[in-house]
Amino acid sequence: MNSIDQFNAYRTEMNEKILSSGNLTIKRLFNLDTHCFEEGALKVSTKEMLGLACSLVLRCDDCVKYHLGKCKEAGITKEEIFEVFAISNLIGGTIVIPHLRRATEYWETLQESE
Repeated sequence: MNSIDQFNAYRTEMNEKILSSGNLTIKRLFNLDTHCFEEGALKVSTKEMLGLACSLVLRCDDCVKYHLGKCKEAGITKEEIFEVFAISNLIGGTIVIPHLRRATEYWETLQESE
């Protein structure tokens, strides 16, 4: 199983465990998250790039991986991804650079999986 499949399988397994707890607040939060990234006034691709930028600035590697996968699904180009990376590093500062390295590595893995 490659790193993409491992990440997605773990995320799915844990989300199922979390949601099966029956906690209404958590279910509502997950539902809100899902619906927020659906097509609306902004295209899905724009929302995913926003999610990626925010995730980098907040330094959440799991979120970065998730949004990179969604960006790939939405047809975002390498050039667009690196513009998002640049903006994120400008806003977040040099502390984001280690996350940029891991994000670049994961983006390359996603591209190789085609």
